[in-house]
Amino acid sequence: MLSKKTTPTFSITPLMTALAFAMALIFAAQGNAQEPANKSVADPKIAAALQEVSSARIQANIEKLVSFGTRLTLSAQDPASISAGHGIGAAREWIRSEFERYSKECGGCLEVKTDAFTEAPAERIPQPTQITNVYAVLRGTDPESAKRIVLVTGHYDSRNSDTFDIKGDAPGANDDGSGTAVSLECARILSKLKFPATIIFLTVAGEEQGLNGSRHFAQMAKQEGWNIEAVLNNDIVGGNRSADQDTGVVRIFCEGIPEAADEKQLRQIRGLGGESDSSSRELARYMVDVGRAYDAGVKPLLIFRLDRYLRGGDHYSFNQQGFAAVRFTEFREDFNRQHQNVRTENGVEYGDLPKFVNFDYIADVARLNVAALASLASGPAPPSNVRLETTRLDNDSTLRWDPARGATGYEVVWRATSAPEWEHAQAVGNVTRTTVKVSKDNVIFAVRAVDNEGHRSLPVVPAPQR
Repeated sequence: MLSKKTTPTFSITPLMTALAFAMALIFAAQGNAQEPANKSVADPKIAAALQEVSSARIQANIEKLVSFGTRLTLSAQDPASISAGHGIGAAREWIRSEFERYSKECGGCLEVKTDAFTEAPAERIPQPTQITNVYAVLRGTDPESAKRIVLVTGHYDSRNSDTFDIKGDAPGANDDGSGTAVSLECARILSKLKFPATIIFLTVAGEEQGLNGSRHFAQMAKQEGWNIEAVLNNDIVGGNRSADQDTGVVRIFCEGIPEAADEKQLRQIRGLGGESDSSSRELARYMVDVGRAYDAGVKPLLIFRLDRYLRGGDHYSFNQQGFAAVRFTEFREDFNRQHQNVRTENGVEYGDLPKFVNFDYIADVARLNVAALASLASGPAPPSNVRLETTRLDNDSTLRWDPARGATGYEVVWRATSAPEWEHAQAVGNVTRTTVKVSKDNVIFAVRAVDNEGHRSLPVVPAPQR
């Protein structure tokens, strides 16, 4: 009879330790593939600026906007109405005076301007109507970097149930007094600082009539060759005080397939699987990075859609001109407040009044905007002419790019094709060509510039170099 074999005994711990060590070597050999993509360190100057945002100031600004009765684009703009403090003309002049006051406080650092034009009759404009965008420019301190522009906007016009009601109250506290207040507060805070790049604080009219003001401004920027890297559109960020509101997040809507893409670009997007990598998507992902680096009080919730379902906003005007632009909107809208006459029916209150707005929430959204604008304006330019070499079949991936102004180094980031955010990053030093031991077949790559203070540029997805 065969003797019974004795089962060998050994310790599991040394085996597991050896296995872990071997895996660590493998990951190291793969170019730090498991390094997190988002490791931003907060800039103390920017963190301090966030503390200056005032919910009381935001409340006062929204209440002032509401005091004009209506800000319908079609409402009064004559001198008597402006003097009486009624209508969109009075709102326009007050916004301009606020920008001018901020500029005076910073020694004339802001260029306060208007973009006025006459809109021809259209579906929601019965007769030729003057529309005026009001904005302030904080010019960058570096002559070359000042050509780079980041922009924040909100629309100051309002409406009630009737798009043509020029006299009835249209308080517009949330839609979009809240976004206008964000632009104003960003200007007040950031005008106290200096940045290499330029920041524009914009308020537009005509949104409720068909995005008229933003369309004109974006077309002007395109025609004049402005290098707008990022547009942050805040529209309905009042954190309406409904029971199902989530004040811990703000939705960020961003287009997928670029509206401005031509047929050749569309073919390349389809061929490379780039449907989720428009410049607006990269801007939205940048907002997530900013939200991790700074405690704004609210976190970005990415929505991979141009806007709310079958709806639109002013960022679309910039998308149409090829600019990266996203929309900030509260988590849950209350439609008893939007586009409603102020009234009570069957015990339900209607109307977009200040008492339904959460001013602390708007302040948090403003902080997130301040952090993003300041980070982008402080940082280097994005790398240009980013290419992914495809001259031969290779399981490694070689990227190259042109130097970016202000950069002292670069990072390659990548993610699975199905992942919403960047998953991995590899610092490659101050070079313009690098090889990553990751197959281009399986991931989406991008390159971003970094300066000596840790500020990062927007990431740029490469085009194939044949």
